[in-house]
Amino acid sequence: MEKESTTNKKTTKAKSEPKKFDTTIHVNSRFLITILLIISGIALTLSFLSYMITGIEDQSNLELIGDRQIEVSNWLGKVGAYLAHLFVYQGFGVASFFFAKMLVHSGIYAFFTIPARRIKKVIFWDLFSMLLLSVFLGFFWSSNPLLGGTVGYELNLYFVDYLGTAGTVLLLFFFALVFALFRFKLSPAAIRQGLENVPSLFSKFKKKHIETPVDFDNGGNVDTVETQTNVTETVETPVSPVNPVVPVRQAPPVKEEDFSVYIAPEAPVVELSTSPIVEQKDIKPTILHSSEPSISSKKDHIAPVVDNAPKNDFVIEEVKEEGSLEENLAARLVQDFGEFDPTLDLSNYQFPSIELLKEYSGSGITINQEELEENKNRIVDTLRNYKIEIAQIKATVGPTVTLYEIVPEAGIRISKIKNLEDDIALSLSALGIRIIAPIPGRGTIGIEVPNNNPSIVSMRSVIASPKFQSAEMELPVALGKTISNETFVVDLAKMPHLLMAGATGQGKSVGLNALLTSLLYKKHPAEVKFVLVDPKKVELTLFNKIERHYLAKLPNSEDAIITDNTKVINTLNSLCIEMDNRYSLLKDAMVRNIKEYNEKFRQRKLNPENGHHFLPYIVLVVDEFADLIMTAGKEVETPIARLAQLARAIGIHLIIATQRPSVNVITGIIKANFPARVAFRVTSKIDSRTILDQQGADQLIGRGDMLYTQGNDLVRVQCAFVDTPEVEKLTEYIGSQKAYPEAYILPEYVGEEGSSNLDIDISERDPLFKEAAGIIVTAQQGSASLLQRKLKLGYNRAGRLIDQLEAAGIVGPFEGSKARSVNVPDLIALDQFFDSEENNN
Repeated sequence: MEKESTTNKKTTKAKSEPKKFDTTIHVNSRFLITILLIISGIALTLSFLSYMITGIEDQSNLELIGDRQIEVSNWLGKVGAYLAHLFVYQGFGVASFFFAKMLVHSGIYAFFTIPARRIKKVIFWDLFSMLLLSVFLGFFWSSNPLLGGTVGYELNLYFVDYLGTAGTVLLLFFFALVFALFRFKLSPAAIRQGLENVPSLFSKFKKKHIETPVDFDNGGNVDTVETQTNVTETVETPVSPVNPVVPVRQAPPVKEEDFSVYIAPEAPVVELSTSPIVEQKDIKPTILHSSEPSISSKKDHIAPVVDNAPKNDFVIEEVKEEGSLEENLAARLVQDFGEFDPTLDLSNYQFPSIELLKEYSGSGITINQEELEENKNRIVDTLRNYKIEIAQIKATVGPTVTLYEIVPEAGIRISKIKNLEDDIALSLSALGIRIIAPIPGRGTIGIEVPNNNPSIVSMRSVIASPKFQSAEMELPVALGKTISNETFVVDLAKMPHLLMAGATGQGKSVGLNALLTSLLYKKHPAEVKFVLVDPKKVELTLFNKIERHYLAKLPNSEDAIITDNTKVINTLNSLCIEMDNRYSLLKDAMVRNIKEYNEKFRQRKLNPENGHHFLPYIVLVVDEFADLIMTAGKEVETPIARLAQLARAIGIHLIIATQRPSVNVITGIIKANFPARVAFRVTSKIDSRTILDQQGADQLIGRGDMLYTQGNDLVRVQCAFVDTPEVEKLTEYIGSQKAYPEAYILPEYVGEEGSSNLDIDISERDPLFKEAAGIIVTAQQGSASLLQRKLKLGYNRAGRLIDQLEAAGIVGPFEGSKARSVNVPDLIALDQFFDSEENNN
């Protein structure tokens, strides 16, 4: 019985013992997780750093991230660009680096098996720091979205709306104090003790500097030689390093008066006044350089310089410079023939009359006193409902919008009025209420309210205005009239490029016609040329009649107005060649811009036999830029960006209009080189920010209502209206006059001919040529990426196969972002092609 009981105990004990756990698997998995966390943190750090450098270039490619042909500049490729854009731009800005820090810390803590409580504490303070830093940067540097990110920007808007600017600053200070107290464990007693230690530290610092002897040989120079020698005599005995037996501490004490001689700034003055060598009356103002004083004890060295110098013997003789031969020749030519006149070829050209433009009956501003009084009372009542009193209100009536300027009572916050934008619009029952708080330079708050009966701003009234007629600008452009009914005239040469955007039917094409009409009324055909790009083929066709007067085109081109995308690419590259040629002429003429060059050419200082000629301004107008980007992509964007960066000085200016203001059309490179922008009405605030980098365009009322900016404040302008019959009359009048033999010819651009240098030798074809041809014909798509996937090849070999297929005539030439066309319809025709090729060889 005892044996049985002992055996039963052993079996139960064996059953109760748990199975042993293999700890090696657990350790390995933990090590892998550690390495993964650390590598992820480092990868995020690299992607964030790269985004800070090249993020603007990659923003336009994020929507096409699934396309393998799209290239990004981020160091970690497309994934890094997407993650960096998500965390930095749409997230917390620079504070997103705390994410990478948290990953690295978690990996290190997991490797050393630190308790989870400490890891949670570190992660909590990192998240708190990240949020606080994002809001802090978004508040103080809201103009740079990469610093605070979207989270910081939106949180600041929320705080400012409800707490105001001062309240937001106090809130940030409070959270920063909380972070310092709890994160670094600071207490009020420690802060008090630190402040009390400051005077003792200062006294120690002062004592240390007083006990240190001054070396007058190196840095302790006094203004006079005598003072320096006296001081060295007084301190020679106590400070002398010759006696090694007596230490420095046992030296006889120096009196306090001796220290005041070379420490206090008054000491040199005392020594100079008591010195028997140099008297104060002997010091003459003859020192030319205060850093090199030279005072002598003898009077005969000083007196001849000032007193005994003869005054009438110093004669200044003017030396005439020798005139150069070129200057004399140019002056003789100007005297004989006069200055060069570039308009002599069309000397009888008559500028169009203002009678060609239509005068509208309702173009004048009518002031409706009842409407003004009613809107004023509604604004005052609405603000009074929110306990906002107004000290003064004034109305400025414009063509389509009336500006009500209000001065609030003392103590009213501006943000409180700005937040009532929707309430004021509701009370006025009006569309497009816009609040300007404050109006720059006036000290008032502006509320723009659309008129019930808007008036038309005719192109005739703008052209006939004295401001446009007397404008001394290189390329004057009359856009319309402001709220104060003043004609708005800008210089296209100083913009130097203009970006126009807005929704469909809001006035972009009319705005382009107004720009071109302004230049036609002000500039001679010899002074300006237009390159018109019209992908829609119907907007700018009326200007075909002035082809030989004002338009420029490629050699051997039939139509001056470009509608084919292939010709657009060639024209843009031709303008780049024209730009380089003009810069070479400016270099030879040793001038900096086209204005100086033409002025020098008018004065006959440049020889036409050396290739010099009068340079007209060239204005490139693109009516629908989004279509070009969709069809040609980088082939259009690259030359336009190059022209926008470099062409200002040589007189090539760009006007680009688009109805799709998205980031993949208006990319960061284009926005950076187009400081002047015109925004017509758009449907969303995002589109407004894409065009203007701020809100406002979504609150316009349409029909030519626009906002203009040139890198500073926004100006609301009612665009001048020019109808199609008016443009037709204008172009017919100019086209009926004597013209040049042909349009202005741009340099010829020879595109990259893919078939000229291709491998056409059958013996050197790739072994996979026939298989690749079968894949291309079956898919009916000539793409190198298709061959990479199907044949598992690298890009270089797939590209050579495509070149060989093009040389054989199986696929068509390169067509930009589109796939190549396939010339063989099916596999039967491909077999016949190979049979005929073998028979011929």
